[in-house]
Amino acid sequence: MIGSELAAQLLQRIPGGDALVRLGANPVRTGWDLLSPLPGGNVLFSRLIGRLAPYSGSVGAVVEQLGPGRSVVRLDDRRAVRNHLGSVHAVALMNLAELSSGLAFLYALPEDARAILTGLSIDFRKKARGRLRASCEAPVPETNAQQEFEVEATVRDGRGDVVALATARWLVGPVPRR
Repeated sequence: MIGSELAAQLLQRIPGGDALVRLGANPVRTGWDLLSPLPGGNVLFSRLIGRLAPYSGSVGAVVEQLGPGRSVVRLDDRRAVRNHLGSVHAVALMNLAELSSGLAFLYALPEDARAILTGLSIDFRKKARGRLRASCEAPVPETNAQQEFEVEATVRDGRGDVVALATARWLVGPVPRR
């Protein structure tokens, strides 16, 4: 597993890696487009997201697919994310679903827009065990005009059974001028 410091050092050595901090750039889109073609690039990207949003990174999810309004994020079942019943903890599932919705939505934002989560709900359908995948098909905002969007993420187990359905509410607005 790549640590946060190593991930930051690697990013600095990649030509164009400093683009992630470029004013006005979409760091999710820039980071994924830069790193995903590289061997292990999706893992490096996932660790960088965990560094930028430490709580989101706390479950150790790995981004498998990302594009405008779509994502697939994997969570491996392990002791660190389990509850006392031996299944994946409800909050780990919520974290996974929110991460999937956020990445799909944020990737699609215009460069002059930003978004913040304003609501999150989840329905748990069955105990979550084994490797899980959260997938999301999100709307693609066309402008930075202030508006709310509902984004749904579905968490499935290795058999394809739905274990949770989440709805995230994202508020879009313009990036403030500096």
